[in-house]
Amino acid sequence: MPQIKSSIRSVKTDAERRSSNFAIKSSVKTAIRKTAETITAGKTEEATTLLASAASKIDKAASKGILHKNAAARKKSRLAKKLNATAK
Repeated sequence: MPQIKSSIRSVKTDAERRSSNFAIKSSVKTAIRKTAETITAGKTEEATTLLASAASKIDKAASKGILHKNAAARKKSRLAKKLNATAK
C-alpha cells in the first residue's frame, strides 16, 4: 500500500473507476451476446431492436473511453453483418 496521501487517494479512485468500467463492459458484452443469440435463432424483428440497443451501449462505452472507437465500430459492424446475412 502507498504511504503518500495522494497515492492512497488515487488507488481508491482507480478501484472505483475499474469497477465502473467493468460493469459497463459487462453490459456491452451481454447486449452483444443477446443480439447474436436472437440472430442465430432467426428472430429478425427482435434482433433489429436488440441491435439498436446494443449499438447504443457500444457507442456510450466508446464515448466514455472504455472501448476504443475503432473497436466499437468493429463490434457494431460484425453484429449488423450477422443480421444482414440472416435476413437474406
